[in-house]
Amino acid sequence: SSWPLNATLHMHLSNTPLMSAASKLAGKLRLPCIGAPLFIVSTPDLVIAQCKAGIVGSFPALNARPKDKLDEWLVRIKSELAEHDAAHPDSPAAPFAVNQIVHRSNDRLMHDLEACVKHEVPLVITSLGAREDVNQAIHSYGGLVFHDVINNHFAKKAVQKGADGIIAVAAGAGGHAGTLSPFALVSEIREWFDGPLCLSGSIATGSGVLAAQALGADFAYMGSAFIASAEANAQDAYKQSIVESVAADIVYSSLFTGVHGNYLRPSIMAAGLDPDNLPEGDVTQMDFGSGGNTDAKAWKDIWGCGQGIGAIKEVSTAGEIVERLKGEYAAAVAESRAATGRFVP
Repeated sequence: SSWPLNATLHMHLSNTPLMSAASKLAGKLRLPCIGAPLFIVSTPDLVIAQCKAGIVGSFPALNARPKDKLDEWLVRIKSELAEHDAAHPDSPAAPFAVNQIVHRSNDRLMHDLEACVKHEVPLVITSLGAREDVNQAIHSYGGLVFHDVINNHFAKKAVQKGADGIIAVAAGAGGHAGTLSPFALVSEIREWFDGPLCLSGSIATGSGVLAAQALGADFAYMGSAFIASAEANAQDAYKQSIVESVAADIVYSSLFTGVHGNYLRPSIMAAGLDPDNLPEGDVTQMDFGSGGNTDAKAWKDIWGCGQGIGAIKEVSTAGEIVERLKGEYAAAVAESRAATGRFVP
């Protein structure tokens, strides 16, 4: 393509092994997008639907309860995706990912990591702590590790400890989120890192996916849009609240897990709390065995969600969501050509 924006989108690419890792992953996708792992909400049904639609589907290992269920889930995901590939050789499924909470309170980490190694999970997403031994375990069979961060300092620490890719969690992201502008965060990380970079934070449209690439990210990282999917393991009221809510309905608080995150205002009110006067949480009480610091366990009764939900108008299947995104992405590419052409000779 002679499209000038193409050069802009890819000017940060180089021939490093990590960059080729990003290119290799992108080659297996029909949209440069990773479905974020959603606590409680992401199960094999959603992951399989996302992968079949051509984006990375993921789930937190802790969603498989009791812990022995993780092995069953991995067997099912691998077998159903293999069946899909055999039946659809021209449109194979995207790879899947498992999220590991690398926090000292997660007493399942070693068990869950062993399952990922046994099943050779292609991509592991690590959160709340970067550890060299975890990364080495995934690298032992050729897997990739992407680590999520809220600032440049943590990004550097993650790469120093062996992470292959970075997930930049900017302002407005669902769940545990930072406060930095995506423009600032991606720019700072790209000053020194040319490996796989994902951008998270309020992306719920195809034009948002293209914008993430224009900033210098390789992939958009998108969660909240898929909570309002038929396959999501979420209450109907949760899904409907996402459809009906907008960015102003999102509350940023540390009360529920000890780490700041974004939540739906109606769910906080339903729990009998005042969204405008929430006390600070205690990071030392963060416990991924119990689920939170209050009687209303975070993520179960208090609904995590990002600011991008104004774009979500209905509950639909994951496949339909990806098709909508692909159509919007194509339209945004065409519009970008028209808008940038006059500025780039």
